[in-house]
Amino acid sequence: MLRISRYLSKMEIGQLLLSLVFTVGQIFFDLRLPDYMSQVTKLVETPGSRMSDIWKEGGKMLLISMGSLLCAIAVGYFMARIGASFSQRLRSLEFRKVESFGPAEMDRFSTASLITRSTNDVTQIQIFITMGLLMVFRAPIMGVWAVFKIAGKGADWTWATGIATVILMAFMAIIMALVIPKFKAMQKLTDNINQVARENLTGLRVVRAYNAEDYQEKKFDKANDELTGTQLFTTRVIAVMMPLMNTVMNGLSLSIYWIGAYLIKAAGAMDRLTLFSNMVVFSSYAMQVISAFLLLAMVFVLWPRADVSAQRVLEVLDTEPIVRSGSVTTGKNGESGTVEFRNVQFTYPRARKPMLEGISFKAERGQTVAFIGSTGSGKSSLINLVPRFYDVSDGQVLVDGVDVRDWDVQALRDRLGYVPQQSVMFKGTVASNVSYGAKPEHSEDVELADTSTAEGRRHELELIAASSDNVGLTDAQMEDVRKAGQVAQASEFVERMDGGWQAPIAQSGSNVSGGQKQRLSIARAVYRKPEVLIFDDSFSALDFKTDRAVRDALKTQAVGVTKLIVAQRIGTIMDADTIVVLDDGRVAGVGTHDELLKTCPVYKEIAQSQLSPEELEA
Repeated sequence: MLRISRYLSKMEIGQLLLSLVFTVGQIFFDLRLPDYMSQVTKLVETPGSRMSDIWKEGGKMLLISMGSLLCAIAVGYFMARIGASFSQRLRSLEFRKVESFGPAEMDRFSTASLITRSTNDVTQIQIFITMGLLMVFRAPIMGVWAVFKIAGKGADWTWATGIATVILMAFMAIIMALVIPKFKAMQKLTDNINQVARENLTGLRVVRAYNAEDYQEKKFDKANDELTGTQLFTTRVIAVMMPLMNTVMNGLSLSIYWIGAYLIKAAGAMDRLTLFSNMVVFSSYAMQVISAFLLLAMVFVLWPRADVSAQRVLEVLDTEPIVRSGSVTTGKNGESGTVEFRNVQFTYPRARKPMLEGISFKAERGQTVAFIGSTGSGKSSLINLVPRFYDVSDGQVLVDGVDVRDWDVQALRDRLGYVPQQSVMFKGTVASNVSYGAKPEHSEDVELADTSTAEGRRHELELIAASSDNVGLTDAQMEDVRKAGQVAQASEFVERMDGGWQAPIAQSGSNVSGGQKQRLSIARAVYRKPEVLIFDDSFSALDFKTDRAVRDALKTQAVGVTKLIVAQRIGTIMDADTIVVLDDGRVAGVGTHDELLKTCPVYKEIAQSQLSPEELEA
């Protein structure tokens, strides 16, 4: 928890200091009450006392109580603000950090775990700041102050308070030893239940197709029972703590009054009033000491889980991506649109055997370079090195004549249009998905908005929301969306949808088919007007007719754009300027379709498995 406090803002630190001041004020008022209570007790017990004097002292007690109440309200207000703003910042920092992660970092944290860390874990931290931090301030100050107040008011009473304190500390130590390991396990069990739920939701069609609902329910029940059992254990142990604390507190009160009665009985008439007054005051202060330990007990309940959550959040925030951004923002003169591999070797993190070895080729501007090979030959691994999803283990990958490791990552990816194997659609409209990543019409306002204020943050969020629903797209941008859709052969089905380009796209694109998602994904890449288009087996969901139409449109509409195509079908890449054949991570052949049929046995074998003898001879 202490390490994560470095993310507190200056304003929040100032509010913490104010909360500390108000906490001290509240404790001061609370510890003044027994003194006035002693005065009222003396007045009541003294013959001839005036009622006006009792009202006067009682009025002072009321004012002190009001002061304590106002301080408590102020502390609660500031701590709530600190907790809310700090948790908001942590969630934003986690989200931004995860956005910088590559596949290597995502392999380290599961998706379910990252979701838990940005929601449940942050909530635990917020609860501790809102409630526990107040107790951390209050408990030691109140305990020490109360001890000084009761010092010298009776050795017997002091011994009773000391014994009660030792008993409380022993109970707390035993309880914490039992629950802290369970708190540490609880967050991982929450990850597990989120993982099972997420897998069930994302794979719902497969679950139903295989009638595996019972199997999934058993998996969920197991994860749920493990989490519930751990929560029940910690809850029961904590539930035992409060009755124990109350028992000790009531026992201390009884001891103080029993000792007081004995002392008063043995004292003379003149000392009895003083002893009775001291007993009342001591009892009040002793309860304050015990209350301080009760607050500490609550801190120890909240602290372990919050501390575990803070460590999990820090694991994300302290993770440095393997792929670091360089500083180059422009390529070499005359090298626009070129992609070159120079003796590239690549090994996945924690893998022993290289996935790619000795890969060398160059794609000139406007050329189409295709990659083909058997499953697991390294085609997608190779293509993923260009946008720096991974970095090479050895050798160089150059874009526009510059090593991709020297490029500013944003500048590099602005030059690329990427179509992945699995098409991804976002909730919004057709146009917002095609123009994904485009700057809104008033994007400069987002940059200039003062996000340190609530109004600035609200203005930023409104602009981002507007752009996500394509409200912020200009007429020129919408025209580019339509042109990109035509190239990707998406216009025909989009214009039949209710709303056309403004038609809604459901979460994950569940209201469009696989082929339609593929075409929209291609349109998204074309819309960027990149120097290099990367197709990672992106034509597999298209029929032969649409496949051909898309490639023909790319030839005429994307002139001068370099195209890197990973494909399984020979028909998709026959017309490529260069075909690179991969076999077990190595280059088995480079050339045109006709050349490879003569010189590359691996390519010929693939071609014979897909094409008829007549097509091979054509």
